[in-house]
Amino acid sequence: MLTFNLTVPLSVDFSRPEDYLIFLFHILFATGSALLAGSVVIGIMSTRALRSQNCFIFMLNTSISDTLTGCSDFYLGLFDVQEGYPSRNGTYYILPSFLGVNVLTFVFAQFDRYLAVCHPFFYKRYITRGVVIGVCALCWIYTYSILTVQSVVPVAFAAQMNAFGVIVLQVIVAVKVLMTIKLYMITRYQLGREAPGSDKDSKKESLRIIVFVVICFLILWAPSFVNISVKYVTKNGLRFKNEATNLFAIMARFNALSTPALYIWGSPALRAAVWNSVWSKVFKRRKTRVDYGHMKPRKGGERIQSITEHQRNMSIEDSPTIC
Repeated sequence: MLTFNLTVPLSVDFSRPEDYLIFLFHILFATGSALLAGSVVIGIMSTRALRSQNCFIFMLNTSISDTLTGCSDFYLGLFDVQEGYPSRNGTYYILPSFLGVNVLTFVFAQFDRYLAVCHPFFYKRYITRGVVIGVCALCWIYTYSILTVQSVVPVAFAAQMNAFGVIVLQVIVAVKVLMTIKLYMITRYQLGREAPGSDKDSKKESLRIIVFVVICFLILWAPSFVNISVKYVTKNGLRFKNEATNLFAIMARFNALSTPALYIWGSPALRAAVWNSVWSKVFKRRKTRVDYGHMKPRKGGERIQSITEHQRNMSIEDSPTIC
């Protein structure tokens, strides 16, 4: 089998045609999710109007996690890795736990939107930007504090802690389902009674995004969750060669691509910020290189006129009306 630095084997041995497809899929997925989620991170961080809104802080937290999830697939998807007890070339659940951060963040984001719509006066007084940032930090601290404890205790006790974590996760998933139903009812009824305005439109947009994102997250993550629960309860369940061929784990990690895509689709403000901060600059530089590469030397005034027209086109591209 092929190896990398003679230490960790690759996830496939390229003995079958599908091995090439699996390897190529993980390269494309890791690259695409890291670029898409990373562009959302840059778009929010570089736009003050977005950073000042609580809902976008939650989006920023999940997008950071999604960016790291995409980067982690360069290891989990390309090399022979099996997380668990016992593990094979594992990371002590450090890389897979980025999804755990997202689970907690989504729960708090759902409560945030519930308070913003149902208890607006309480929300404006107590749920400040600092509180939201602290909650997002708590999601990381809690997740990786548990992993730190599991890495220093005996393996048997670590396995018991992991089983207890699965039970806690079941409770969290149940809460997410109930909150999703509740938020849907709020979106359909309570917001319909508010007077039209920018505040109402903002609430509807943020509620719509969080509802769609959570539903998509649950659909993609549920098969892995069910399989893990079955393995702990009955010792059966489906087992795979490694993380690269684990279809359920791949579906769960696919949230790193679907979540930022839903953010961009559901929020015009975020879409404009991502375009202005990231992609417009990338395409503008590329177009500039192409234009200069195809510019042919001309004599006298024709060359000066061509350069002037090229500069005028660039100034039009820089205009905010393009976005």
